[in-house]
Amino acid sequence: MNPVRILLVDDHPILREGLAKLLDQEPDLQVVAQCVDVPGALSALRSAHPDLVITDLSLPTGNGLDLIQQIRKLHPKLPVLVFTMHDDAYHSEQALRAGANGYVTKYEPPEVLLKALREVLRGEIYVPESMTRALLRRALAKPSAEESGDELCLSAREREVFRMLGKGMGSRQIAEQLGVSIRTVDTHRENIKHKLHLKNASELLQMAIQWAPRLG
Repeated sequence: MNPVRILLVDDHPILREGLAKLLDQEPDLQVVAQCVDVPGALSALRSAHPDLVITDLSLPTGNGLDLIQQIRKLHPKLPVLVFTMHDDAYHSEQALRAGANGYVTKYEPPEVLLKALREVLRGEIYVPESMTRALLRRALAKPSAEESGDELCLSAREREVFRMLGKGMGSRQIAEQLGVSIRTVDTHRENIKHKLHLKNASELLQMAIQWAPRLG
């Protein structure tokens, strides 16, 4: 049988190369393309014709959720496995809703990644057991949370700042509209990043843009 053709999408060269070596050691797997962002991944989809895509959520141009959604439109049955640093139920839920077939964090040992990969190739959905419990708790705790945005676990003022960020407003504009100092707005931004497990301002802005329509 021909090996499974894999496309890797991650902007960390050392990690990506290490992952490629790990996968290429498996006789039934072959990494046929590596990309660092969404445009590169979409180009590789056309040229390399992979059987599976492994992608991070944090990418320099666009993000993993955008990529998953575009893959679903172009290749509805192409398996997508998320491989990311985000180890919380919120991000895994968003990835699965976008169309991912599996979710593995970079904290897991290699055998877990390989197990997830093979389950996804068999047509199964893979989520770590600990994360599955967290997803169930979220689903049972607030059935109407998606409409209200409460599952973000933000205060009312933090949600307001988050909403304004998603509409393209900077800290100065937000401060003027809310009647507070820029330092106060920046404090809210840091609190939001901490609560949502976001690494930097770019990830904060990407998520704010995604959520802005739901928050009004």
